[in-house]
Amino acid sequence: MSAWDSWRRALLAMTAASALTTAGGQALAAGPAAPYLQRKPQDEVIYFVLPDRFANGDKANDRGGLPGGPLTTGFDPARAGFYHGGDLKGLTARLDYIQGLGATAVWLAPIFRNKAVQGAPGHESAAHHGYWITDFTEVDPHFGTRADFKAFVDAAHARGMKVYMDIVANHTADVIRYRECPANDCAYRGKADYPYVRRGGVEGAAINDGFDGKDFGKLKRPDHAYTPYVPAGEEGVKKPAWLNDPIYYHNRGDSTFAGESSLLGDFAGLDDLFTENPRVVQGFIEIYGQWIDDFGIDGYRIDTARHVNPEFWQAFIPAMTARARARGIENFHIFGEVFDTDVAALARHTRVDRFPAVLDFATQSAITDLVAGKTGTDRLARVFAGDVLYEGGAETALQLPTFLGNHDMGRFGHFVLTANPGISDAELLDRVTLGHALMMFSRGVPTIYYGDEQGFTGDGGYADAREDMFASEVAAYNDNRLVGTRATTATDSFRTDGPLYRRIADMARIRAAHPALRSGRQVLRAQSDKPGLLAFSRLTDGAEYLVVYNTGATPITANVEVETTSRAWRSVRGDCAGAASAPGGYRVEVGPLDYMICVSEGLQ
Repeated sequence: MSAWDSWRRALLAMTAASALTTAGGQALAAGPAAPYLQRKPQDEVIYFVLPDRFANGDKANDRGGLPGGPLTTGFDPARAGFYHGGDLKGLTARLDYIQGLGATAVWLAPIFRNKAVQGAPGHESAAHHGYWITDFTEVDPHFGTRADFKAFVDAAHARGMKVYMDIVANHTADVIRYRECPANDCAYRGKADYPYVRRGGVEGAAINDGFDGKDFGKLKRPDHAYTPYVPAGEEGVKKPAWLNDPIYYHNRGDSTFAGESSLLGDFAGLDDLFTENPRVVQGFIEIYGQWIDDFGIDGYRIDTARHVNPEFWQAFIPAMTARARARGIENFHIFGEVFDTDVAALARHTRVDRFPAVLDFATQSAITDLVAGKTGTDRLARVFAGDVLYEGGAETALQLPTFLGNHDMGRFGHFVLTANPGISDAELLDRVTLGHALMMFSRGVPTIYYGDEQGFTGDGGYADAREDMFASEVAAYNDNRLVGTRATTATDSFRTDGPLYRRIADMARIRAAHPALRSGRQVLRAQSDKPGLLAFSRLTDGAEYLVVYNTGATPITANVEVETTSRAWRSVRGDCAGAASAPGGYRVEVGPLDYMICVSEGLQ
C-alpha cells in the first residue's frame, strides 16, 4: 500500500468519525429520514440559479457592505458583468415560483465570499457568478449572511425540496502575483522545463529542499516555475488562513487547457491550488464537510472538476458522502463539471476520478443538434448507446444531470435561434418545448437553467446568458427576442401563465406521477439518420412507457417495436389510440415537432 493510500484511508476514517458531531462538538441525533431525503438523485428535477440574477430581497446588501463605486463594490445593475442585487432572501421568497414549475431541487451558483472585482484596468468585471472565492467559510455579503442561507435551506426542506451547493476546489480568486511578469500575463511553464527540483528552468540553480513532486514534507518553496508573492494588503484575504500561503499553489502561469497545464495551470489567471498536497485535500474536506454539518445540504455540483488530479477526488468524494450519511443524508448527489461532449471523456471521470455523476454535456450537444433540425435522431441514440462506458453503466447514467444550456455556454433558446434564422414565433416555441421534452423524459436528471421557463435567449455565453429575473437595467438583455412571449426582461419575469412555464410544469408533473419516467430502464426503439422519428421505452417490472418524438417538420406515422404484447395502451401525453399492429409492434402518429407518451400496464 502506498503512502498516499495509507493517508487517504486514515483521513476517511477520521472524516467519518468527525461527521458524527457538529461544529460545537455536540452529537448529531439520529432519527427517521424526512421524505425528501428518501428520494434518489434521479427522482429530482433541478433548477439551477445564479442568486445575483434572481430576486432582490434586501437592497441593503447590494454593494456587499463595501464603500465606493462599481470598481470597488462590484455593483452596477446596468452592466452585464457586475452584481445586480439578487440575494438569498429574494430566492427564499420565490420558492413558490420554483416549486410551481415542478422543480424539486435548487442548485445555487457559489455563494461563498468572493473577490468583488477582478480584471485588467478597463476590462474589470465582478464576481456576480461566485467563482472567485476568497473565503470558503462565509457567505458573500452581496448575497446575505449564513443566517440567510440557513433560512433558505430550511424553507426549501420544509417544502420537500433539496438544496445543491456549487463548490470549487481547483482554484481561488486571483490574488497571487509572479515577480517575473508584473503585467500578470504569465505563460505556462511546464515541469519538463521547470522541474520542482530546480529554479529558473533546467539550466537554473538547484533547489536543495529535496522535493520531488511527491514527498510534500520536503516542499519548502513554492517558486519552481515563477516567484510568487501576495500583494500588500491581501496577505490575509483568504480563509481558512492556510490558503494564504503560496506554497499550496502550483504557480506555473496560465493554463493552455492542454496537457499537464490543464491540471497545473492557473484557470484564466485564478490561483491554481496544489491539489496533490495532502494538506490541501484535508483542508477542503474540512471546509466542505462543515457546510454539510452546519446546513444539511443535499448535494454538491463541483466546478472545473476535470482540472483537478484524480487522487484528490478519490479522497474527497467518499469523504463527502460519508459526512452526509452520518447526518442522515443517504442520497447526497455529487456531480462534476466536465466540459466535454465526448461520452468517453465524461465516463472516464466516473471510472478514474470516481465521480458518482457528471454533468451530461454529451446529451446537451445532441439535443441541441436534434432540435435545431440539422441532424438525424441517431445523433442522440449514439449518446445513449455510450451509457455502458460509465462506471456502473446504465444505473449511473440515470444520475447524470441533463441540461439544455447554462451560465457559461449560453441558453438553449439562443442556440435554436442561431441555427434557424428567420424562424417564426410558433416554430421557435415548438422547438424549444421539444428540447425540454427530450430532456425531461429520457434517462438522467433534468436540470432547468433559471429563466429558460420565461423564454430567455441571451446573446451568447457567460454574462450574455445571465439575465435578471427582476426588472433588468441591462440594455443588451432587454432587447432580446424571447420564446413564447412579447414581453422583455425590462419587467419582472415571474409569470406562471406563460407558455413555456406551463409546458415545463406539465412535463414535470408527468415525470413525478410516473416513476418509470425517472428510473425505468431505457431501451431505444426507433431512430433515423434524418430529422424525424425517435422512440424509446422506459421499462419497470410492471409497465412499459413508450416515448415517441418527431423532430421533423412533417407528421409521422410508423410502427414502433415494443416489448408489450398487450393491446391495452393508454395515453399519458398525446393521442395513444393506435392499436398493436403486430405482436411486438405499436402504431404511432406524431405531429411535427411534437411528442407522445403511451403506457401499457402489465408486461406480457
